[in-house]
Amino acid sequence: PPEAKADAAAASEAASTAGDAKDPYAGLTAKQIKNKKKRERQKKKKAEEKRLAALAAAGGDAAAAAGESNSGIKDSKAVANEDAKSRGGVGEEKKKKKKRKKKKKNQNAEQKAPDIIMTVIGKEHKSRGEVKPQTYPPSVMLPDMFPKGIYPVGEIQEHPGDFNTFRVTSEEKRAADKMQESMYNEVREAAEAHRQTRKYAQQFIRPGMSMIDIVQKIEACSEKLIRKDGLKRGWGFPTGVSINHVAAHYTPNYGDTTVLKEKDVVKLDFGTQINGHIIDCAFTIAFDPMFDNLLNAVQDATNTGIKEAGIDVRLCDIGERIQEVMESYEVTIDGKTYQVKSIANLNGHSIGSYQIHAGKSVPIVKGRDATKMEEGEMYAIETFGSTGKGFVHEDMACSHYMKNFDAGFRPLRSRKSKQLLSHIDKNFGTLAFCRRWLEDQGQKGYLMALKELTDLDIVRKYPPLCDKQGCYTAQFEHTILLRPTCKEVVSRGDDY
Repeated sequence: PPEAKADAAAASEAASTAGDAKDPYAGLTAKQIKNKKKRERQKKKKAEEKRLAALAAAGGDAAAAAGESNSGIKDSKAVANEDAKSRGGVGEEKKKKKKRKKKKKNQNAEQKAPDIIMTVIGKEHKSRGEVKPQTYPPSVMLPDMFPKGIYPVGEIQEHPGDFNTFRVTSEEKRAADKMQESMYNEVREAAEAHRQTRKYAQQFIRPGMSMIDIVQKIEACSEKLIRKDGLKRGWGFPTGVSINHVAAHYTPNYGDTTVLKEKDVVKLDFGTQINGHIIDCAFTIAFDPMFDNLLNAVQDATNTGIKEAGIDVRLCDIGERIQEVMESYEVTIDGKTYQVKSIANLNGHSIGSYQIHAGKSVPIVKGRDATKMEEGEMYAIETFGSTGKGFVHEDMACSHYMKNFDAGFRPLRSRKSKQLLSHIDKNFGTLAFCRRWLEDQGQKGYLMALKELTDLDIVRKYPPLCDKQGCYTAQFEHTILLRPTCKEVVSRGDDY
């Protein structure tokens, strides 16, 4: 009925009026409510201060007054919080909680190891700062194993001769040494990649494996550890796996089905490089213990060469000592005894930037070369022992090639030769390479072009070097730095 509707409307109006009277914030915006609450808190605070002042004037206890003040402030804050919760202040509380969580997270982050970012030739490698051990097969990158970016120093030896003793204490030589520290660290990183790769090789190489599988596994491992990046860092030269009478420069081409046998003696010679600083290091593997004395002779001769090498030492004197030690050994193979001979026409050599053979040769037999080693030079001290003639010749299919370091401009006839030379310049520069690598990079039908480049002496070929058929040869090699204060065998490891 109309009368009932009118009564209901009157009751509703009365209820809303009563509600407005109870709620002091009705009809206000959120900003107005916030300002009003702020003014109310200020009024309460002033009133509280007046009350405390009156108590103090009346001789009340100051400490009690202070306590009351704190409790009064706490009460006012509690009231304010309750009001905030009841009037949309929940959002502010959430913000405060988030800030507290963020602060706690930042404190925890400060306690953790800091991130170390090392820029390596234009590439960034991020390490958490903790040292990680290597796995098998190697999967841990070197910056994770050495998060500070400082790589292990090689074996330190003094330069031989009384004329070099001053170098140990000379302040001038120490200052010269410090100036090259960044270069030394690059060489040491390349040496560490070599050490870990050869440790892996020593674990997996077994009789029955094909030679092509062996070299590809080694090259894949060293490529990963050195973090290959064009010419800036990568392989120093192809992986040599010369067997028995073959002393050096053999790596299998595609299609080579050679398999490693139990009575084979294999020389494993591979290199790594960073910014053209090449580590040239080699060792010999034999599974039959009857070859132990052959390996011992060559290893002893190499260590002798390293010991004798140094600043202002004549190259002929090093060769004489190496031959003396090498040929003091004998080895019995299948009931027949052989004297171990130094291979007369194989040598150690100086190493330059992107140049594996930099001009000086370190003989391994007595000779007349009175050239002296000089401060700052880098050398590969390598020796070869043989049960054969002790003299090698070129034989078998060629796999190793290298651009002539001093090659000038030569006009080329064929388009393919020009394309191949451009590819070699881009990918290898003056570093050694092999046919497998060319094919892996997509080169096809390149043999005639490669022949033209070798005929013009733009590229030089390095065929396998062999002693007489049926004999056995062994090799050991290390890279040394002739620092101003000392001699550092950078490639030295626990293995040899």
